[in-house]
Amino acid sequence: MKLAVMQPYLFPYIGYFQLIHAVDLFLIYDDVAYIKQGYINRNNILSPNGATRFTIPVPGASSNKLIADLEFSKDVKKALKTIEQSYSKAPYFKAVFPIIQRALEFDERSIASVCQKSFKDIFSYLGIEKQFKKTSELEYDRSAAARDRLITLCHQFEADCYVNAPGGRKLYEKDDFAESGLDLKFVDPMAVEYPQCGSQFVPNLSIIDVLMNCSRDQVIEYMKRYELN
Repeated sequence: MKLAVMQPYLFPYIGYFQLIHAVDLFLIYDDVAYIKQGYINRNNILSPNGATRFTIPVPGASSNKLIADLEFSKDVKKALKTIEQSYSKAPYFKAVFPIIQRALEFDERSIASVCQKSFKDIFSYLGIEKQFKKTSELEYDRSAAARDRLITLCHQFEADCYVNAPGGRKLYEKDDFAESGLDLKFVDPMAVEYPQCGSQFVPNLSIIDVLMNCSRDQVIEYMKRYELN
């Protein structure tokens, strides 16, 4: 069984979804510190004027607070308007915009709940079944070192492989996980390029851009464009 753990991000880029695609169980890491100026509450889409950022406010946001203790504002009108104006003429707008709207207007306002809603609904739209859990709802030693917490979570779900994003190579060693009976692998994304509204392709935008411009089959194909090493 393959397992991954990652902080929740708001409609992240396709590489994040490749990580989810690569595993059997994805744990939303919400019992860690909130990261300001990151992608937890904002992301980039493509408007006729180029890359454009949309943001959902997080009242009381602070790096001294846990993600699990914070909620998204209910005021999502500006973000929805920005997304609608940017993609109203996109080929898959009618199918995709309701998914975005349902997630951003989700009654459960915790950051992890809104992000989990978006992840589930996107994979459901693609016809792919995935399992998600929040780490804040699990019992484990939160005082342990980061690597040891991940190993403990893998053992808790009887996973034999921990899958990490490419940046994890700077943090974790395969031998350390092997000592605990785990195989450590990294998702190495391959180039993904698809038709956009602009003349020059802009990479690593929110998954919203991919969904708006590509068919289900195309999105699935792009999600598979990675190697596990």
